[in-house]
Amino acid sequence: MAAWIQASIVLAVVVGLHVPLGDYMARALDGGKHWRAEKALYRVCGVDPDKEQTWRHYLTALLAFSFVSIAALFTLFTLQGKLPWSTGHEGMPWRLALHTAVSFTTNTSWQNYAGESTTGHLAVMAGLGVQAFASAAVGICAALALIRGLVRRSTDDLGNFWTDLLRTIFRILLPIAVVAGLVLMAGGVVQSLGGGQTVTTVAGAKQTLLDGPAASWEGLKLFSGDGGGVFNANSAHPFENPSAWTNAFEIVLMLLIPTACIRMFGRMTGSLKHSWTLLTVVGILFGLLLAAGSLAQSAHTGTVTEAVGGSYEGTETRFGIPGSTLFGVAATGSADGAANSAYDSFSSLGGGVLLSAMMLGEIAPGGTGSGLYGLIMMVLVAVFIGGLMVGRTPEYLRKRIGFAEMRWVVVYALIPPTVILGCAGLALALGHAQTSMGNPGAHGLSELIYAYTSNTNSNGSAMAGFNGATDFHNLLMVVAMLSGRYLPMVCVLALAGRLAKQQPGIVTVGTLRAEGVNFVVLATAASVILALLNFLPALSLGTIADGLL
Repeated sequence: MAAWIQASIVLAVVVGLHVPLGDYMARALDGGKHWRAEKALYRVCGVDPDKEQTWRHYLTALLAFSFVSIAALFTLFTLQGKLPWSTGHEGMPWRLALHTAVSFTTNTSWQNYAGESTTGHLAVMAGLGVQAFASAAVGICAALALIRGLVRRSTDDLGNFWTDLLRTIFRILLPIAVVAGLVLMAGGVVQSLGGGQTVTTVAGAKQTLLDGPAASWEGLKLFSGDGGGVFNANSAHPFENPSAWTNAFEIVLMLLIPTACIRMFGRMTGSLKHSWTLLTVVGILFGLLLAAGSLAQSAHTGTVTEAVGGSYEGTETRFGIPGSTLFGVAATGSADGAANSAYDSFSSLGGGVLLSAMMLGEIAPGGTGSGLYGLIMMVLVAVFIGGLMVGRTPEYLRKRIGFAEMRWVVVYALIPPTVILGCAGLALALGHAQTSMGNPGAHGLSELIYAYTSNTNSNGSAMAGFNGATDFHNLLMVVAMLSGRYLPMVCVLALAGRLAKQQPGIVTVGTLRAEGVNFVVLATAASVILALLNFLPALSLGTIADGLL
């Protein structure tokens, strides 16, 4: 009962806050005047903020910004030892530096290193912290372009990427980061630029407790979908997450912007009823995941679990099973990937729930921006299937969904399972998977599949028994992250371009209603069906792996 009360309060706060935040995001990002500070930055960068871009130009700008960000991060990590505030850390080897640069630029934030023993304060603040803003903003920009494709008529223009990027960072993300950082500092999260504190232990020994700019990054990593950590233990570390109420606050941060994006979608399309319908779909999926995870982690299936009341291995006692399970489902359902417990220690079914949340496409509620456009893609599948079932031309928001549009939707849906299966299969065939598994047999295979699902879907959480810190996995994960992040964006922007070109009045056939119980059922079913596209390759891979392990 206490677990469900906690979950109900957290979700009620998220639902309550998403309304004003989503309304503000719609006003701030959909046109309006430029701020003076923004105009100054536009002049310095040589950007015309009022010049609209086609989907190809928008995509080119998005990719160019992302790959320049990768190059800048790579340089920062390799030269870290020669820069100030390195706190004694040397530069990363180039393979690890490349992996880390790609990881944080793609909003994945998978860390093949222990945070406190590898990165200094400058790398955290000027590198990882900056990309937490930038990568989150890139996802929101792609979602904005898709919304405009659905709203606009007879045009090739989807907005201006540079204007969307700057407004998202300065008007949305930065204010939330300031508030979240202050709240977390008040809750006991450390914030320091020192080199650590030397203390005397109970046994009389000397021990150095490392600190860092944790509070300023902790809130940022959670609401931006970043998920990385100053410390290797991530949000299980008491310096990042000291108490039960900071744990609840961090869960709210993870879910806040993805749900606010749904409200923003309703405002920008002029249909708040539609946004509530989409939120209902998200709520059903999240509720099913949370119920399954809670039951799996609380099951008394052995002598030890019966004695302690559940699967407590790898769980922080200050959070307990309810707080850890809710955090885990929120982290994998929101594409954040943070952790306040050891996901490798979850029960078999509990770990399967986390894997399922990622394989849904992370739409419950998904990442910042990426959750919204992923959800819309699922809705288009539902509308297309529903339209064919009733013999009507599939339409969505008065836009015809035909072969050309569905081609991009289908390619979008097939990218994650293809990349996951290809990378995991290659690692198994070459023997690198077996040597990196922390456990033999079926659980070791789960660690492998979890790793490449997390990388492909830009999540970043890990079953930490899997050792990804090898040259092979560093480079293969780079391929998985780049493919899983940017190929779907190509599909999203190409689809937005096609939808924006449709002429007004071209739709004359009856429209399938985009609200109501039937639509909720269809959209939920479509999400589950597409999740199976991820699961079936994984299951077939398990059969192949039996002969290799």
